[in-house]
Amino acid sequence: MDFLQLQTFKAIVDEGSVLGAAEALHCVQSNVTARIRSLEHTVGVKLFHRQGRRLQLTPSGRTLLGYADRILALSREASAALNPANEPSGDFSLGAIESSATSRLPAVLARFHAAYPKVRLNLVTDTSLNLLDEIQHGRVDAALIAGTACLEAQAQTSVVADEIYREPIVLVAPARAGRVHEAADLSGATLLMWPPGCPYRGTMEQWLAANAVTPGRILSYGSYATIVACVGAGVGYSLVPRGIYLRYRQEANIVGHAMEDLASVPNFFVRHRGVEVHPAREAFLRVMREYVAEAQPETRLGEARVQP
Repeated sequence: MDFLQLQTFKAIVDEGSVLGAAEALHCVQSNVTARIRSLEHTVGVKLFHRQGRRLQLTPSGRTLLGYADRILALSREASAALNPANEPSGDFSLGAIESSATSRLPAVLARFHAAYPKVRLNLVTDTSLNLLDEIQHGRVDAALIAGTACLEAQAQTSVVADEIYREPIVLVAPARAGRVHEAADLSGATLLMWPPGCPYRGTMEQWLAANAVTPGRILSYGSYATIVACVGAGVGYSLVPRGIYLRYRQEANIVGHAMEDLASVPNFFVRHRGVEVHPAREAFLRVMREYVAEAQPETRLGEARVQP
């Protein structure tokens, strides 16, 4: 069965006759009759019987009516959700890397849910490259990712990326450790980072190489909470997004140092090029931009020593 057949079926139920349905659908009676015959052939049962001048539903027709009502209602809901003139509603699947999900997104999500209560937002966390793949295959509607990998993908695929903000990098050290003044102070030290492929790890590796610094070893952990906790316990040092440092500095025995020659990492809002209209997605982007524009500069990190 197809959508037009269900529309015709519902019109006959509402109008009580083929003539009334034809007038409601702005078509000739023969089209209405043909659609219903085709629908009855598809489902293999009679849907109407004649009672005087009106058509009445058979038991099978009453069963189909419940499904038809739900299908047509979902169609109207989908049309409303996609209409830019209407209030955003419906499902919105958002991807984000852990640093964004942990430090930036909570405040943005609170604003978004308050402003657009009809949107059902589903948050998925993953790496930047995996989220790019999710977007390209239509499994998420948009994502917040970091690093220039998305720009390379933009030139080769259907992905569109807009830079939202640049995230400064902070070197975090155990609170009892001496001050780290430059990259050379990390020579031979243990570093804790996300696995290879993380844009923040890539920035760290480039920074160390540019300063001809070789660490003692690099331990890979897939959680900023674990990384920061291990730094506080004295395992080693790490370079993390500033938002992550600000999130955990009250809980961990760490100190943060800002390095002037350590480049900030661009963060992007990424979507599929082929999906031009998505009201919920565009509403979220507006809220995100407003949040970033209102964010106040943080205090100098080198002066902050936080005990647990």
